[in-house]
Parts: sequence; structure tokens; C-alpha cells
Amino acid sequence: MRPLERPGEGHSGSASRIAYRFVFLIGIVSFFADSTYEGARSILGPYLAGLQVSALAVGTVTGLGELLGYGLRLFSGWLADSSQRFWLITIIGYLLQMSAVPALALADTWPAVAVLIILERVGKAIRNPPRDAMLSHAAAQVGGGYGWVFGLHEMLDQFGAVVGPLAVAAVLGLQGSYREAFAVLVIPAALNIAFVFLAHHLYPSPEDMERQFASTGSDQLPRVFWIYLAGAGLVAMGFADYPLIAYHFAHGHAVPGQWIAVFYAVAMGTGGAAAPVCGRLFDRYGFRVLIVLTLAAACFAPLVFLGGFWGALLGACLWGLGMGVHESIIPAAVAPMVSGRIRASAFGAFTAGYGVFWFCGSVAIGALYGQSVDLAVLFCLAVQLAAVPVFLAVDRRIRRP
Repeated sequence: MRPLERPGEGHSGSASRIAYRFVFLIGIVSFFADSTYEGARSILGPYLAGLQVSALAVGTVTGLGELLGYGLRLFSGWLADSSQRFWLITIIGYLLQMSAVPALALADTWPAVAVLIILERVGKAIRNPPRDAMLSHAAAQVGGGYGWVFGLHEMLDQFGAVVGPLAVAAVLGLQGSYREAFAVLVIPAALNIAFVFLAHHLYPSPEDMERQFASTGSDQLPRVFWIYLAGAGLVAMGFADYPLIAYHFAHGHAVPGQWIAVFYAVAMGTGGAAAPVCGRLFDRYGFRVLIVLTLAAACFAPLVFLGGFWGALLGACLWGLGMGVHESIIPAAVAPMVSGRIRASAFGAFTAGYGVFWFCGSVAIGALYGQSVDLAVLFCLAVQLAAVPVFLAVDRRIRRP
């Protein structure tokens, strides 16, 4: 199956409207989730810097969180496919994640903060593969394609990532403490859980939207899937975590402290606004769009690490564009490569490998940053640009009759 096809064409308008409502409701769930954990992540860098934590430790802990946050998806994806308990696994993940973030307000030591950072990522790991699988099933009824569905979802998701950091910035701007900023995030966390249960009540079996298609195709992951994973892994390896970027802003005094969370909100807004447009373009033009976006997003590194205030702002926008691509086009490309029967497993396997690359890159960038900012920038650029020929190879295979 090619990523350019539109699986929802020919379906009834009623089924399409139901699917759209489901996608929108899951987008609201993600809006409040991102408001919660992205609000926290926007200030983790300066908060950790205030605890006298080194750049290597920041890179290692955030990288370990990403490693578990992606690696455990291999298990949760397999469990979702084998048990067909998509909602149960999704709800457990959201409950864990939404509990860990406000608890940062109660943590007063560096090890306690590190544990909560990792638990938040673990919660995301548990809920993402079954949630993405449910979204992909809804795409079978929507006449826009996988890129459009994941892009629309990502737009709502990223807008939540704007609201959360802005709320945190407002607390700090009013002379509030980091603890108070973390405590405020209990509000979107509670709303997230409420909408999760509402979505489960209204759509108890989203997989039925694609039941007639899910029985076709192989139960084996194709070769092109693994080639694509290699390219996406290179992109992940060269993509710095925002806590390290924020650490640089605070440590290098390139960006005033009260602006760091605002920069993060701008980055998330850029990614959210671009996601549905990029998704539409991906449905139409395929991997050529992903290649262009990879080249553009790779430019974030010299701008955020070497630029002044305005250069760092432009770099943050490109970083946000890259995050939007990671969360929308990358899973949208996986969905049509595999059978509906193993889609959660495919998302889990893909993001597990992706997380291994991300962890290795986070540690490497943190270590290189401690030696030389220039070396960190060169590493980010080199490994992301190395993904381009891999994506070209995937594009040739996808287009091959």
C-alpha cells in the first residue's frame, strides 16, 4: 500500500463524520496532555540548571526518559494488538503520565525529579501505540489520508503544547516559583483524564472503523519499514531535546529566563500550524515532502546553539517544525506500510528503535556540548543530513510498481 493513497475515499458521509469526530475528540485529549507535560518540559532545563545539574546529566536523564518512552512502546504495541484492549492500555498510560507531571511540584531533590521525568515518558510510551493505532483505523473512514488525519491530530496536540508553556511562563512572570508552575499543571492533567474517559465511552471500539480492511495484508513487517526506521533514527539522533536547548539558553544567557518557556510555546505553535499542511502535502507527494522538511528542520542546531536572541527564536521555530514532522508525518508513513492487524505493533517497534537512536543522540549531544558547542552543532547537522539518502531509497521503493 502506498502512502499516497486515500483510504477513506468511497465511504459513506455518515461514517466519515463519525471518524472525524473521533479524531477531533482524541485531539482534545492530546491538547490537554500536551498542555500538561510540555508545560513542564518547557522549564525543566533552567530548573535543572538551578539544581546545579551538569549538561551531561541533563542529556543523559532526558535521553534515558526518551529511551524508555520509546523503547517500551514495543511492548505496549504488541500487547495492544494481541489483547485488543486498546482503550485499557491507553487509559493506564494517560493516568501514569498525568500523575507524574504535577508531582514535580512536590519533588525537592535532583533524583526525585529525574524519576518523575522518566515516569512521565513511560506513561507516554504505554498509551501512544494503541492510541495511534485507533487513529489510523479512523483514517480508513476519513477522505483525506493518513497524513491528513495525523496532521490534524498533531495540530490540536501542538496547540496544547503552546498553552501549557505559556501558562507556566505566566506563573513565573508573576514571580511564582517553579514548584507553583508545576502545580498549576494539575488543571489540564485532570481535564485530560476526563476527556479520555469520555472518548472511551463514546467510541468503545474505534478499530471497527477499519475492521473490513484489517484482515488483509501480511503479518510481517516489510523490508521498507526497517529502511525507513534507519532514516528516521538518524533524524532522531541529531535532534536535541528542548531541556538541553533551554539549558543552553539559561547557561549561555542567549535568551532571558522569562522568554525560555515562550520560545518553547512558539516552537510548538509552529509545529502545530504546519502539521496538517505537511500531512496534506505528504498524502499528495509522499517522501519528497519529508526530505525537504528534514533539510529545513536540521538548520535548528546552528541557530539555537550559536545564534543570538532572534537567531535562537528562528531556530526554535525550525525545531518545532521538526517536532511536528516527528509526531505527524513519521507515524503517517508507517500506517500504510503494514496490515491493520499489526499496526499497534508496527508503531511500537518503529518508535522503540526511534527511541534508541534518540537516547544515543541525546547522550552524544550532551557530551559534545560539554566539550564544545561547535562540535554539538556539527553532530546534529551531520546525522540529520545523513537521513536524506535513506529517505530517497524509501521513496524509490514505495514508488516501485
